[in-house]
Amino acid sequence: MINLVDYEFSSEHSRVDVGIVHRWLSEESYWAKGVPFKIVERALKNSLCFTIHHSSDGQVAFARVITDNATFAYLADVFVLPAHRGKGLSKHLMKKIMIHADLQGLRRWMLATRDAHGLYAQFGFVDPVPGRLMERVNPKVYEEF
Repeated sequence: MINLVDYEFSSEHSRVDVGIVHRWLSEESYWAKGVPFKIVERALKNSLCFTIHHSSDGQVAFARVITDNATFAYLADVFVLPAHRGKGLSKHLMKKIMIHADLQGLRRWMLATRDAHGLYAQFGFVDPVPGRLMERVNPKVYEEF
């Protein structure tokens, strides 16, 4: 488990290291490979962002929530840098997100994941009822920039 003395949670936009977020999303993620820096900047500006900082390594974890702060939230771009995995940071990050004052009383939360179902299930996320959700995806959109 983590030693919380070494880590600090933040939901302040000023604490987000946009370079780290862009690097991770564009180079390491399976969902946003090649995303341009300007797109990441714009996405962060228009989202509620959460970070975890290590006392000597700087920002080591990130998540953002797209929300109307009243009825709906979409959890996106969650990651923990490899050197800090296996310490419970993703669970700590999720706990902090779920209790954030602006995200209370929402009717629906959504997210998409390929490999972290176990983590999100601990916070009440379930597979939606088939036949009710639809999506429109353009996987080549970043090639246009």
